[in-house]
Amino acid sequence: MSTTVTSLLDRLLAFSLAFPGAWEDHPWDDLVVKVGKKIFVFIGSEQYPGVSVKLPESHEQAKLLTCAKPTGYGLGKAGWVTIMVDSHECPPAEVLEDWIEESYRTIATKKLIAELDASSH
Repeated sequence: MSTTVTSLLDRLLAFSLAFPGAWEDHPWDDLVVKVGKKIFVFIGSEQYPGVSVKLPESHEQAKLLTCAKPTGYGLGKAGWVTIMVDSHECPPAEVLEDWIEESYRTIATKKLIAELDASSH
């Protein structure tokens, strides 16, 4: 995996962990970030350089990209999208961060969202 992709995944992981109540977990040997007991982002690996997020508002927009597809295991039907970050058509990091925040806001409690809104994330 290229240094650029590794740096991007590291950046997205750090961004995800900065949300109130966010924590890193490794179910099924995958790297995920959870809020409470629920996953809000899957972070890819060297073998699978993708990021998966739940996008109730941006779902259709994301699916228009050739680097994006519905997430497997039936998650795509629930609004989850996987974006392959090693693609030259991958959106910029700022767009991926916006989508991670959208996913967080979809999963997090109202209390944690209020805490996020009160801070300058």
